[in-house]
Amino acid sequence: MPCYRCGVRQTDPVRGVSPWRRGVRRERQVLICPSCQREHDLDLDLDRCGSCGSTKLICRLGEVECRSCGAVRTAEADADEWPSLLRAGTPSLSEEVEAALSRVLGRHPTR
Repeated sequence: MPCYRCGVRQTDPVRGVSPWRRGVRRERQVLICPSCQREHDLDLDLDRCGSCGSTKLICRLGEVECRSCGAVRTAEADADEWPSLLRAGTPSLSEEVEAALSRVLGRHPTR
C-alpha cells in the first residue's frame, strides 16, 4: 500500500520499528511515509475517534478501532468517496515489479 499523500511505496523493512505510520482516512486504512509525517499536519487529514478524539485508529474487516481508548465502530465509507491512490506519473505496482526484475536480472525493458 502506498503513502496516501504522495504515493511512494514502502521498501523492504529494516529491523526494528517501522517509520511509517498507519491511520484511517475516510473510513479506510492508510499508510503515511516518514516524509509526509514531517511535512504535513496529518491530524487535520485523518479520521478521529468519536469517543476520545484520537487519530490513532486502525481499520480492519469493516471496523474502525481506536488504539487509544479501544472503541470499535463499523466503517461506513462510500467507495465513491475514496480518492485514487495512483497519482499521475506514478508507476503501478506491476510496473515497479517489472522494473525491479529487469534491474536484478539485467534485462532491458520492453516497450
